[in-house]
Amino acid sequence: MHLYLSEGPRTLYLVTSSEDERSGRPRRALVFRAAEGSTSKAIVEFLQKDDVDFSNAVRLSSRAIKGCLGLISVSNEMFLAVVTSATEVGNTRPSASSPESVARIHDVSFYSLTSSTWDDLSAAADALPSPSYTDSVDMLMMQRNEASSAQSSAAAAFEHPCAPLTKILSSGSFYYALEPYWDISSRLSQRLSRDRVSMKDINTFDERFVWNEYIVRSLLDFRDRLDQDERNDLDRCQFIILTIQGFVGLFTLALPAPPTNGSPTVATLTLISRLGWKRAGTRFNTRGVDDDGNCANFVETETLFSTDQHCFSYVQVRGSIPLFWEQQGLQTFGQRIQITRPQASQPAFERHFAQLTEEYGAVHAINLLSTKESEASLTAAYARHMQIAHNVFGADVDMTHFDFHNAVRIGGHDSVIRDLRRLEGINDNMERFGFTMCDSATDEIITEQKGVFRTNCLDCLDRTNFVQDILSRATLEQFLTLVRREWLRAGSLWSYHRELWAENGDALSRIYAGTGALNTSFTRSGKRTLAGVLSDATKSVSRAYINNFQDKNKQVAIDMFLGNLSDQRQVTVFDPIHDSVRAALEQRLSEYSTTKQCTIFAGTWNLNGRPPSSESLLPWLFPQINVPEPDIFVIGFQEVVPLTAQQILQTDPEKRRIWEAKLLETLARHPNKKEEYVILRSEQLVGTALIVLVKAQLTSVIRNVEATTRKTGLRGMSGNKGAVGIRLDYHDTSFCFLTAHLAAGHSNIQERNADYWTIVNGLQFLRGKTIKSHDNVIWLADTNYRIDLENETVRALALSDNLDALLAADQLKQVMDAKAAFVGFEEGPILFRPTYKYDVGTDNYDTSEKMRIPAWTDRILYKGKQLDLTVYSRAELRSSDHRPVFAVFRAEIRIIDSIKRAALSRMLLDSVTSTAPGEKLDEKLASLTFHQDDTDLPPPSSDDAAWWDSPDHPNGVFNVSESSVSTGPQSRNPFDSPSDSPLSSSPSSSDEELYAHALQLPTPMAPTVAGRKPPPPPPPRSNRPSRQNGDAA
Repeated sequence: MHLYLSEGPRTLYLVTSSEDERSGRPRRALVFRAAEGSTSKAIVEFLQKDDVDFSNAVRLSSRAIKGCLGLISVSNEMFLAVVTSATEVGNTRPSASSPESVARIHDVSFYSLTSSTWDDLSAAADALPSPSYTDSVDMLMMQRNEASSAQSSAAAAFEHPCAPLTKILSSGSFYYALEPYWDISSRLSQRLSRDRVSMKDINTFDERFVWNEYIVRSLLDFRDRLDQDERNDLDRCQFIILTIQGFVGLFTLALPAPPTNGSPTVATLTLISRLGWKRAGTRFNTRGVDDDGNCANFVETETLFSTDQHCFSYVQVRGSIPLFWEQQGLQTFGQRIQITRPQASQPAFERHFAQLTEEYGAVHAINLLSTKESEASLTAAYARHMQIAHNVFGADVDMTHFDFHNAVRIGGHDSVIRDLRRLEGINDNMERFGFTMCDSATDEIITEQKGVFRTNCLDCLDRTNFVQDILSRATLEQFLTLVRREWLRAGSLWSYHRELWAENGDALSRIYAGTGALNTSFTRSGKRTLAGVLSDATKSVSRAYINNFQDKNKQVAIDMFLGNLSDQRQVTVFDPIHDSVRAALEQRLSEYSTTKQCTIFAGTWNLNGRPPSSESLLPWLFPQINVPEPDIFVIGFQEVVPLTAQQILQTDPEKRRIWEAKLLETLARHPNKKEEYVILRSEQLVGTALIVLVKAQLTSVIRNVEATTRKTGLRGMSGNKGAVGIRLDYHDTSFCFLTAHLAAGHSNIQERNADYWTIVNGLQFLRGKTIKSHDNVIWLADTNYRIDLENETVRALALSDNLDALLAADQLKQVMDAKAAFVGFEEGPILFRPTYKYDVGTDNYDTSEKMRIPAWTDRILYKGKQLDLTVYSRAELRSSDHRPVFAVFRAEIRIIDSIKRAALSRMLLDSVTSTAPGEKLDEKLASLTFHQDDTDLPPPSSDDAAWWDSPDHPNGVFNVSESSVSTGPQSRNPFDSPSDSPLSSSPSSSDEELYAHALQLPTPMAPTVAGRKPPPPPPPRSNRPSRQNGDAA
């Protein structure tokens, strides 16, 4: 197929070529253009090729186009992604009734629908020499860089907005099905269990593994709205490509057959790895699990062995340990692991295994982590969560621990093969799970796999691939023992099997870690050689560099492609019916959602580097008696450690942990205790720490918890000053909590303002989320803003509780009034004395040599329509030179019922598209869209005449008579539900009853018309309007 462009309006045409048509594809064109004034709404048409005028069109690419991946909005422009180079890998199952061939993508180009700015860059990228189709990504990138440097200086001055996406999609790790009627994203047993219609429907796929689902969704929705014949033609044209990321490899080999005619049996050995996209990312940027149970580096790997009689399928999965853990900061060869939510991981852990058991049946986890050093903490936490999960899943979920490194250290890699097969948990489950086998002639399933092994190490790469190779071979041996025992001794079969698994390990490792896998020399040859050891050492060094210095940009590109960035808008195809339904859904939010109240305690305290004392925290954490316990505690500490050079260079988290224990102890021992609390998340930047504690029962409804930091000291290089942020979603309401320590010094107001803007503009969470991305934001900080009065005056006013005079000179109030910082934030009334600076252990303001001026440095500010401040005060704790401050908020939490929303959406759609007898849908939609009133509108104004300036209306005065008021029949709102609908637009009939009752009331006394002054005449008009005055027609 070919890609053409025409201007006026700018339109792209994806058209079948003569070669396509000779192979049986219809003569059709898929036409794209952007809706006027929009960068996220496209107009798409599926036309006969002969109905398209190509007289003013130019061909954009000299290459044949393989298909399109979808539409994406980037940098306020809309782009069409097309595959410009791909090679066939082969037929994965030749014994099937129809070919099941796979192609590997090598080049993808992005063409703008909204601007010609990038046409030259797209053409230059298209003109690059095709890469050699090797597995060497380094060679591929070197060729690209050399070609790019040879481009013109004008092109080199700009980078295509989609260049990062092009690099990822052209890396050789994406594959698609060459035939439209088979689904590469689904394993064999899943495909064969579908009915005939679903089996050939391209919109039926395993959504966990289709990577372009976000950008292709609008085209799939467009396809679904076509009639059946048009839909079939669109599928036959193969304009739309669904792609997986991972690895596909196959070998065809001859195996000895029974002595009938002497010809051997031709068999095909295939390996397909499907990488999940729901928690996609790079090695140090994406670890563990998310709140929906999706884990990082999740891969389903299927081994297929096909002959003319049977087809064998065996599935395994791998994935990061399903806990909340990460590795922050510079990582070299020592792994610094942090379990971020140790007490709140169980709901997500169980969601993950619930998904696996629903998809695959029983699950047996194989944990290959070491029992020593840093990996031991993960192993212990994994085992603890699995033990609790047994109460939910019983025998369907179990785990075997196998210290891979220790086994290799003692007996070499050969011992791993022997030891694994001897382990009772693994050996028994291999027999129990079995494999899938089908009849090649009829596709009838003879036996089906009943469970799956889930293998993991730290990265789920090298050790995991080694063990999965062993399990794949052992299960294939089981199958061959049943169907053809002599093939067990076929050396070529096992040689190809080892090669496929080695290539699989390299491919998955390059995607996640940037280099090929370790241990693949042993996987390929069965031997550990010096060359293999040196290769592994080189790869380890390369990984350390790539993961620390290159992966962040790659992570952003991945998130952009998957639609994870918070400011992204998904491209939709123009469809007034569905657009109207979406708008109506937003207006009727209350019909499919509910709200509930929650209480949030926010507290901030500068600890002056001191550890907990014997002083109780109860006056601070529970200032009110006989009130319900807060649902969420948000505690911000500053100077949790002394701000020394050693702490700045390498912060000690132990002091924070001591304070965490003190908080938990206080919550557990307060007199009216009714609830258990757990630490949801904590984070530290040198001396600044933020801790969020929640009721244990809420951990299952609080999701997407993330933490981040932003340094502001020494112009952003030092963490002695800065901020820590934690964000979360409580049901469907988002919160962002921030604690900060801003620049010190009485007169350094501008520095503090600059710190604030550095934090607001530079503090980012994952997927591009910022502070502004949230419904509710609460700052609890040592802002360091002071009071601009003399020391003696401040002290006298403070001791006499003359707070108004002090507040008038408060720097933060002045800054907020001038909108120099904390724009849009509110603060409760300050009814307490300044909280800084005291002699420790006393109620006396600073009597040291420096005699600091008292000030309200410790503040809590907030923004959010759902937040209602109920208490704002300070606590009289004396173990620091600051007094702690606290605020209590009531917040409204929105809970959306997705089932009700879907039902309402269907009902609204039906109400628009249904027609009465004799009514045409086109006419109904036109009347809904273009409603014309009984009275015509006046003609538009021009430079020479205005509609209000006419003899009939002197001085622009109009008399409104009763006859001008429309009394004709009003069109029914298309989104009003039928009166008998369970989802009526009116929650009750009370309004209708009141209206009916009002009609029966006596007519009220007719009002008299009050006189009024005529409106002032319009401004005088000159022959030509003045541009300076901004006049417009």
